[in-house]
Amino acid sequence: MLAIVGGWAAPAVAAPGPLAAYLAARVAAAEGRANAAAGDFAVALDGWPDDPAIAVRAYREAMISGDETLALRAARVLEAEKVAPIDVALLDMAIAARRRDAAQFDAAVARLDDGPLRILAPSLRGWAAWDRRQPVEPMLASAGKEPVARRLADETRVLIALAARQMDGKAARLLVEATRPPADTRIAAAALIAGRGDEANARAMLTDPLVSATRKTLGAKPSLGFGVSRLLLRVAGELVSEGPRPLVIALTRTALIADPGNDRARLLLAEALSKDEAWGSALAAVEGVDPRGAFAHRAAIVRVGLLAEADRQGEALMLAKGLATDRRATIEDWQLYADQLVVAKRPADAVPWYRRVTEADPPLPWAAWLQYGGALDQAGLKDEADAALARAVALGPDEPLALNYLGYSRIERGQDVPASLALLERASKLAPEDASITDSLGWGYFKAGQVRRALPLVERAAMAEPANSEINDHLGDIYWALGRHYEARYAWRAAALTADAGAQAELAAKIAR
Repeated sequence: MLAIVGGWAAPAVAAPGPLAAYLAARVAAAEGRANAAAGDFAVALDGWPDDPAIAVRAYREAMISGDETLALRAARVLEAEKVAPIDVALLDMAIAARRRDAAQFDAAVARLDDGPLRILAPSLRGWAAWDRRQPVEPMLASAGKEPVARRLADETRVLIALAARQMDGKAARLLVEATRPPADTRIAAAALIAGRGDEANARAMLTDPLVSATRKTLGAKPSLGFGVSRLLLRVAGELVSEGPRPLVIALTRTALIADPGNDRARLLLAEALSKDEAWGSALAAVEGVDPRGAFAHRAAIVRVGLLAEADRQGEALMLAKGLATDRRATIEDWQLYADQLVVAKRPADAVPWYRRVTEADPPLPWAAWLQYGGALDQAGLKDEADAALARAVALGPDEPLALNYLGYSRIERGQDVPASLALLERASKLAPEDASITDSLGWGYFKAGQVRRALPLVERAAMAEPANSEINDHLGDIYWALGRHYEARYAWRAAALTADAGAQAELAAKIAR
């Protein structure tokens, strides 16, 4: 068919072939463009419908992007080839839970019994029994003595008791306070309690001020999808820090399939994706959070961090400013905005916001004063910085970062050199493997005239962090003082490779001299 363009017949653009689509999908996946990757993998899978190598990539990108249709297509190919990953059964189970399809749900759970995800089966069957108004306890008791399965079943027992109205909010709160379950179990229980209108007990169950626990924001009605979604999220929360990310992504994505309203799952999905630097997909997950829901504030804070990591600092700074200047702003909002101002090289603008943080009630620990002192120092307010840093050391006398910053800043100013060296020596003793602290101590000795004592420390720091411009600059100065001019120039040239524009000019002048 010909397309008519300006009176001329032009050839219609042909759809990309499977090979071109596959290559485009690989590029899109490497760049973190999950939606584009999923679309291209779908085309590639059309061309090679039985290829498990393409199917597994299509499945993973579909789970990242949330393309349920493609995920199911790819899953069927992998199952036919008997190479399906362990989480494929979760996809079928989550869809069945959302639809309340009992036969499909039971079949999917049965597929978990012989694999590493069998720890979920007793709790999943417990929720199914509740949904069908059948006895729940025999299903939960099937966890037996397996410790993880049993722990999950114990937590599920409380949630089902709330769902069945066999436990009121106060009793659940007291039980949660006594047993101290993980945050995601507390949030699930609070959602069920808030859904009844018991906001007081729901709020008391949550310690995170960034989660709103009102009936309108957090409250939920119990359902099979709710229970399955919170169980999958509970396990993902345990694994997100160090677990296999494809499994964490599958757990959070299937949690969303079972209950599309589970915004906490969106935040955990974004966290897992960010660990692979898939900033676009992580931002898309956060942007799906209900702007009037319980996690809206948390999502905004997470979004600032993701934007900054994605080199979109202007957007991050603007969003952080909006949070900090809102009449409902919290300490975390002030802190976040101040941090972004420092990243934007506006330390003087960050100072009043860090000051607000340090003046909060109850008083905050040493780290807040360290950041405040650092901003003052970068803004050139040296005396005020010294007082704030001294306060940080007073609050954290065994914190090497505080000791190091105060000692280094005083050494640079030539202030009370013996006492400043003592601070740096203590910092180094507490953190002997920290290259920056090792460099600070060596530089302190150099400034105190103990050049030969300084050299091995700064050399060791440079070996540990060869791309650190400041350490290499210090090393060059020490070599020059010892008459080792060739090595000094080499160190300064190494420093110039990663230095900012201002430092590069100073380094060039040293080398020229």
